[in-house]
Amino acid sequence: QVQLVESGGGLVQPGGSLRLSCAASGRIFSINDMDWYRQAPGKQRELVAATASSGITNYADSVKGRFTISRDEARKTVSLQMNSLKPEDTAVYYCHMNIRSGVYSANYWGQGTQVTVSS
Repeated sequence: QVQLVESGGGLVQPGGSLRLSCAASGRIFSINDMDWYRQAPGKQRELVAATASSGITNYADSVKGRFTISRDEARKTVSLQMNSLKPEDTAVYYCHMNIRSGVYSANYWGQGTQVTVSS
């Protein structure tokens, strides 16, 4: 059984920083994509940042230059450093990984962590 556990998040003032982390555990042969999504109230879940096993990263236009995604293969973790936070970044953030545990790969999600940007 594979599990993703997120940490970080909380309340921060505009312009502040937060770091989110997500660790995978269980039967894991390899991890393909590691991503961060977010969902604000009344809105659809959207991709924030993604990193492939090749190391290629991709960011939503709204966070480019402010957020940095990084992955640690040995620790099976993905982190999201968020700087210059804005009120519109307020959302529940979810980590996602595509993990191969056997012959096939499957998608797994973290439990979500609240990020609130407010003065």
